[in-house]
Amino acid sequence: MDISFLPADTYMVINKTELTELDRKNLVNLYEPIIGSLAVSLYLTLWRDLDRYQIVSIEYTHHHLMTLLKSGLEPIKQARITLEAIGLIRTYVERKEPNNYIYELYSPLNAKEFFANPLFNVVLYNNIGSYEYELLKKEYQIMKFDLKNYEEITSSFEQVYKTSSTIPSFSAKGRTIKPLNITDQVDFDLIISSLPKGILNERTFTKKNKELMNQLAFIYNLDTLKMIEILRMTLNEKGFIDKDSLRIQTRKYYQYNHQGKLPTLVYRTQPNYLKSPSGDTSKKGRIIEVFETTSPYDFLKAKYQNANPTSRDLKLLEMLVIDIGLTPAVTNVLIDYVLKKNNNKLNTSFVETIAGQWKRLGIKTAKEAMETAEKEHKKYSKKFQKETNKDTTSQVPVWFKQNIEKEQMTDEELKDLNNMLKKYQ
Repeated sequence: MDISFLPADTYMVINKTELTELDRKNLVNLYEPIIGSLAVSLYLTLWRDLDRYQIVSIEYTHHHLMTLLKSGLEPIKQARITLEAIGLIRTYVERKEPNNYIYELYSPLNAKEFFANPLFNVVLYNNIGSYEYELLKKEYQIMKFDLKNYEEITSSFEQVYKTSSTIPSFSAKGRTIKPLNITDQVDFDLIISSLPKGILNERTFTKKNKELMNQLAFIYNLDTLKMIEILRMTLNEKGFIDKDSLRIQTRKYYQYNHQGKLPTLVYRTQPNYLKSPSGDTSKKGRIIEVFETTSPYDFLKAKYQNANPTSRDLKLLEMLVIDIGLTPAVTNVLIDYVLKKNNNKLNTSFVETIAGQWKRLGIKTAKEAMETAEKEHKKYSKKFQKETNKDTTSQVPVWFKQNIEKEQMTDEELKDLNNMLKKYQ
């Protein structure tokens, strides 16, 4: 919607929930790898605006947010949209001069809800990789204690309080979680008409079941016909959906058709929290911007002169992002380096060797990857030149140049770069 968004526009925060310090921890641990640091900071700042007023904040201008977050208005708007998409806030506007906004705050999911949510669970796994994902799950696991040799002696309410005509009431503001707004991925009317009569109980399509099916269809990119095929395997004898079976069968269906892999991040760009600060207009800074704002798929596609990458090279990308767990920007740096070093060929063993080393070194940003590649190349070049008396300096990416951090791009280079960024952002 074309609505002006200016520093002078005002806003108020309405609290729709109960927020705790555990919510703050969950935002950083679970949500930040998905939505980025600015979105989390915006949420916490809106929460802070409520601190003294609990239910409704006083009126602020958006310049207040710009000052606190040290950010321009457009990034703040994008962070707000991210929070809306993830279900943490709802936004309302009164169109005036200036506009008045209302931001309703909703609770983040707790850890159990988050890991049980198929959408968040898969995206978190893809964003941080299997190793960090398992560490995070262990951090939230509840320790089980064997009580078989113990006798419970907990007092009941009736044992402590005598029955009376006036029983004290306990009230507290509850947690309100906003459901994710995912548009229908599945045509439920088509499902009902396609399945034989008697096999499906129409009452099975509750609101929660529909939400689950839409989420699964969104994650695994399934159309209605594929979902019908999976449903046949997950309906019980009474015609109701077995939710656990639906999740398992959907995942198995996807893996069967994608060589055992889970949904990939090769079409995603570098998470915001791992991007470099904006404002570096040097040639190196703009190259880093390309690595960070282009998905590995689109980056490789550009190397193919806009033709689709081969299935072999696409599998190589999936291996780098899913199996090894490199971030999108680091994957782009690796692809750029190997293509330049290896005469525009992606040699799988060469790529795997470098990727394994970078993963062990914990490299997550484009800048770290570029510095490591240059350092390793210099070490290798000295040894190679000593043994063969041949120069290898011509076989390197442009970002190896010594003074590139001080160089500004030419008008032609800047035009080419901007065209590329527009195409893939």
